[in-house]
Amino acid sequence: MSDDHPARRRGGQVLVLLGVVTLALNLRPAAVAIGPVLSELRSDLGMSGAEAGLLTSLPVIAFAVLGSLGSRLAALVGPHRLAVLALVAVTAGQVGRTRVDGVAPFLALSLLALGGMAVANVLMPSLVRRHFPDRVSTMTAVYSTALAVGLTAASVLTVPVSTAGDGWRTGLLLWAALGAVALVPWLGLLRRDHGARGSDDEQGAIPARLVARTRTGRLLAGLFGLQSLQAYAVFGWVAEVFGDRGFSDRDAGLLLGVVTGISIPLSALVPWLAGRLRDLTPLVLALAACYPVGYLGLALAPDDLGVGWAVALALVIGTGLCTFPLVLSLIGLRARTPEGTASLSAFVQGTGYLLAAIGPFGVGVLHDATGGWTVPLVALTLAAVPLVLCGLGLARPTYVEDEVERVMKVDSGSGR
Repeated sequence: MSDDHPARRRGGQVLVLLGVVTLALNLRPAAVAIGPVLSELRSDLGMSGAEAGLLTSLPVIAFAVLGSLGSRLAALVGPHRLAVLALVAVTAGQVGRTRVDGVAPFLALSLLALGGMAVANVLMPSLVRRHFPDRVSTMTAVYSTALAVGLTAASVLTVPVSTAGDGWRTGLLLWAALGAVALVPWLGLLRRDHGARGSDDEQGAIPARLVARTRTGRLLAGLFGLQSLQAYAVFGWVAEVFGDRGFSDRDAGLLLGVVTGISIPLSALVPWLAGRLRDLTPLVLALAACYPVGYLGLALAPDDLGVGWAVALALVIGTGLCTFPLVLSLIGLRARTPEGTASLSAFVQGTGYLLAAIGPFGVGVLHDATGGWTVPLVALTLAAVPLVLCGLGLARPTYVEDEVERVMKVDSGSGR
């Protein structure tokens, strides 16, 4: 049967779809599984507050430093081979960190796992574009929903699995198994890289220095970074906030699951709305308003916060974090071409995650300095203001290629 036979093509598309979904499931557990067991982990390893802040900041550091290499590595080894290597790193790092007793090796192996996750995160848009060029919006909704499922599962299941097994080590080891499962379809896709290096998107990409000089590039990098600052601060610390409000580790993990679980339906709804609204102002304001309501609600809540109010606040905070699928949609909506989308994605993620690293580390430092959660939560509330401004600046259609063209004309006129 030839490669062009309809049955073979359908089988190939199903394998790619399975690969995309399983890869997306692995894009967050290595990071968010830490939050629900952070107290137990810190006690067992003797981890200080600053070291815990560094641990919760590692995901965004990995995204900023290692994720920015994704397109270059894909051009060197091929995107499907790179997906396999990324999953091997995710799996090996997660297994290794459950077998060590020191803070330094735990952080190093966590960085290995998170580095693989970061590379895969940057690789995903180009894989979707390569295999589903006519269904980019649909597949963005599919993989962002799968990402939300993996994130929620890690939030909800880590503590119960830890309790049933050998503590936090068993809880974290579960997500290494998920990485191993995801390797299966990607091993079947390795031959897709035979005789090829990189993709057309990567070969015709717009230089990052030009994207950096566009209004759209800067605003989108700011929006991405500020959203990620909020998200990783929440993933790293909100379970501890609920724990200090009287909830058990198990219940605090479930509340973190509520925060992340609301993103499952909204990860499908938000891209759909973003693709149909010409002016995104109402959507930006609706999502961003959830940050102050959720954070200030937690800051002002009594120590014996009731379950009903805790769930309500978790839902509100989780809705605010759904600015993430909005940003993913805007990366495609604010570019005209695949090349522009690839360049915008690489610049936005590489730059945005540098800003995002401030969030979880800053929350840890402020908590240690003040001995409470009010100041960190107020700081996160204030950080929502520039997020709104960036989102409003992108609310109406603009295109990075048009702005790059204007930049090049200015350079040409000035003799640069």
